Amino acid sequence: MDERRRGRSDSGKVTYSSVLRLVGSSIPFCLVLLPAFVLAQPALEMNWHPVDSLNVQLPDGIRLYAGSDEALPLRAWFAHIDESTPEILTRVVVSDDPADRRETVSSFARDLGACVVVNGGYFTMDKTPAGHVGLLRIDGQVLEPATRSVKRDAQRFETTRAALGFTYEDEVRFAWITSRGDTLFAWPGPPPHRPGRPATLDSTNARSWDVRDAIGAGPALISKGEIRVTSDEEVFFGTSIPKVHPRTAAGVTEDGALILMVVDGRQPLSRGVSLEELAALMLQAGAVEALNLDGGGSSAMVVRGVLVNRPQGTLLQREVMSALATFCE
Repeated sequence: MDERRRGRSDSGKVTYSSVLRLVGSSIPFCLVLLPAFVLAQPALEMNWHPVDSLNVQLPDGIRLYAGSDEALPLRAWFAHIDESTPEILTRVVVSDDPADRRETVSSFARDLGACVVVNGGYFTMDKTPAGHVGLLRIDGQVLEPATRSVKRDAQRFETTRAALGFTYEDEVRFAWITSRGDTLFAWPGPPPHRPGRPATLDSTNARSWDVRDAIGAGPALISKGEIRVTSDEEVFFGTSIPKVHPRTAAGVTEDGALILMVVDGRQPLSRGVSLEELAALMLQAGAVEALNLDGGGSSAMVVRGVLVNRPQGTLLQREVMSALATFCE
């Protein structure tokens, strides 16, 4: 593989009250009832079904589902990826475009030969080349540190923002992260920041976070199986992030499978979702930990070379700096 990518080693229908579970290549599944706390969350009546036309092209460890709620209206897709399957490997990847360090999700998929790709973290759109906003770690090296602090109305807030990591054994990890050099630190939660009220970051709560790849974005959506949207704590207040948008999210199930989701928005067939609604959708997909990734016009998912969603209602894709790429061969 081209080492410039810095991201790869050699090595039907279900309703809101259920979660799809993968059991083999013929796409059978059982229904697992969600805990009662889901009922208090946004009532999105999504009808999920397997995308057979693409699932036949995927290994047994990967299944793609599409869902819709015609009343809202809303359209979404998620991939259930069994990271324990030997031939399946997910990596954080970064653009190798020498001009602006940006490319489309389809370009990542084509050039890397990846079977599933979604866009990744935030990045600067007004600079050339682009700069990553938040943690970016590949092969144990920090290419961009975690966001240390942000200013809101002349007040400084120390930040620990949500990140997704992959261990050297390809296990999926989630945490609120800070960094120092190439060392990452995980926190049990972010400081209790509120608009106009910075909180103190207690360093005694941090522990070393040893992962091969990691990508930061945020806010967190789900923690320990419950919706926990920490947009204020991660200091996303004063931004457009909490509003209704097209979305991309990543999560992990109780048994360690990776969930990658995109939600269309800003179009007649799909309005987009709030962070709380996105969290509810990730619960439906079976996630017990999840975070929000870059969204809006960046949100795109490509499976076996096919763009499954319609970014802002079209086939045009925004060029992005980072992505999550799943290799299955």
